Amino acid sequence: MNRSMHQLGRVAVAAAVLALSACASQKAPATADVAVSRNAVANAVQAGAADLAPEEITAARAKMMRANEALAAKDYKLARELATQAQADAQLAQSKAASAKATAASNALNEDLRVLRQEVDRANSQ
Repeated sequence: MNRSMHQLGRVAVAAAVLALSACASQKAPATADVAVSRNAVANAVQAGAADLAPEEITAARAKMMRANEALAAKDYKLARELATQAQADAQLAQSKAASAKATAASNALNEDLRVLRQEVDRANSQ
């Protein structure tokens, strides 16, 4: 009986350790997720998303702020979800900004080619 009580005590200690580590691991990933979303928003802003994808970057910023609030309120599940959504919105904003820049560069190149062709045509007709 004493041996089974000892084993039961070990199981209880192991369960307590697992429960505590689960609580700690819930906080750490939420904190990391919020930090990653913050970096994603910053990267999108640096890529020009504020001008080229304002709706998406505004949504990302709003969700990041709500994630920070949830983190402060120790609602780690909500913080993680909002951080993931903010990161996705920021990545979309960054992609839209990059696409808009690429389109503008392509349009400028096409215009330069059109002008060059006109000049070549004019030179050939003289």
